Amino acid sequence: MPGNESRSRREFLKAGLYGAGAVSLGLLSLTRCGGSTGHGPSPFGPLHPVADEITGLPLLLLPEGFRYRTVSWLGDLLRDGYRAPPAFDGMGIVEESDDLIWLVRNHELRGSTTAIGAAHKAYDITGGGTTTLVFDTASETVTDSWISLGGTLNNCAGGVTPWGTWLSCEEAPFSPELAHLRPPLKQAYWDIERAKKPHGYVFEVPPQGVAEPIPIKAMGQFYHEAAIVDPKTGDVYMTEDSEPKAGFYRYRPRVRNSLAEGGTLTMMAVDGGMDMRSSLPMGLSFPVGWVAIEEPERGFNKGEREGKGVVSQGLDKGGSAFIGLEGAIWDEERLYFTSKLGGAAAAGYVFEYSPRSETIRLVYESPGHDHFSGPDNLVVSPRGNLVVCEDRVTRYRAGQSIAGISRDGLLHKFCTIDPRLEGRWNGVDLSATARGSEWAGVCFSGDGTWMFSNILQPGITVAITGPWDPDWM
Repeated sequence: MPGNESRSRREFLKAGLYGAGAVSLGLLSLTRCGGSTGHGPSPFGPLHPVADEITGLPLLLLPEGFRYRTVSWLGDLLRDGYRAPPAFDGMGIVEESDDLIWLVRNHELRGSTTAIGAAHKAYDITGGGTTTLVFDTASETVTDSWISLGGTLNNCAGGVTPWGTWLSCEEAPFSPELAHLRPPLKQAYWDIERAKKPHGYVFEVPPQGVAEPIPIKAMGQFYHEAAIVDPKTGDVYMTEDSEPKAGFYRYRPRVRNSLAEGGTLTMMAVDGGMDMRSSLPMGLSFPVGWVAIEEPERGFNKGEREGKGVVSQGLDKGGSAFIGLEGAIWDEERLYFTSKLGGAAAAGYVFEYSPRSETIRLVYESPGHDHFSGPDNLVVSPRGNLVVCEDRVTRYRAGQSIAGISRDGLLHKFCTIDPRLEGRWNGVDLSATARGSEWAGVCFSGDGTWMFSNILQPGITVAITGPWDPDWM
């Protein structure tokens, strides 16, 4: 990559504009193709087992010449004296300076009654939250780490803001005063009835220190996944991981770059309320409108007896139903977001939304669960293509992958959890990781030399580097 371009990317990264949930610089992605369901061989060549440089374990399949280090595991001792909690999920780079990279990582913890980190700094007694890691590219090690948010619930995706913070999102609407109602279907197996405060919100995490655990209630109480700021307008776009119906939302703050000061919440309505869950024509653009959410703090959307949930409010006004929405990312003037369950095969798709023209179109659809399916967190690589984490449905999960979708619309697997893993390491059942773990939190360093991602179960953060293709990934 030319030196001037690298410096430009680092400057944007210092402003919080690069990494998971960030804007890219002059990238093409899928804007020159009509979209595809095609799969092709990796332009890097075949994948083969590569040993982790830290543990020696052959955790991953990678192309020739690539190497990786596991820089954080479940249970690692953090600098603040706490242990790294499990379930590593969404992640982004919030700051970069010289050789140091600040990563904020979500923990998708469900139903605990003990907060991670210091109890007096936690929002509630529930176990979700975030950890912050500082990775030194010179020594290739984590040099600092701490619990940066505690007492939240089921923190999933999220996104980096242009002002250099992390938006951590709770995938769990819950209100103690409504606990006598049977929880929504997705919460039926969660032991959260003892939570003291309402959940299902967005929290903002600074690059340094521990977050003030203040929910941004005007951004809605629902099954939050990603939250991505439009760098030109300051609007925040949010996905929802719910089924059988979910919404795609826009939050317009009253004060730009100050989300906690309130704003308005709306839901996307495609072509007058079109259902966006099943088979759709590839590459065809549809007009987009928005409907108001009058009560953003009404979080229940199934079996509710006291008011309408957020998604119900939007659908009643003509909003469009999506299903299982996951990651989102900016590329120039467009936003890409994923559904892990949408499409004719219910195996997932990727949408491209243009806020300038107010149109949306389908650009990738998985042909089935025996292919790459369940697209989840995603990022735009410094080379200009989408890089997507896989979260296949349970019975198809062995050996999940990170894949790239190239400029011609083809999907190429880049990295796979070795499906032959077995045995135990430091108490970790590696065969369970091979059988069941998804990828999450993919993001790139500003100079494009390091890719970071999480193996959700049991909780492993990897840093991958190698001979990146300047025309692809």
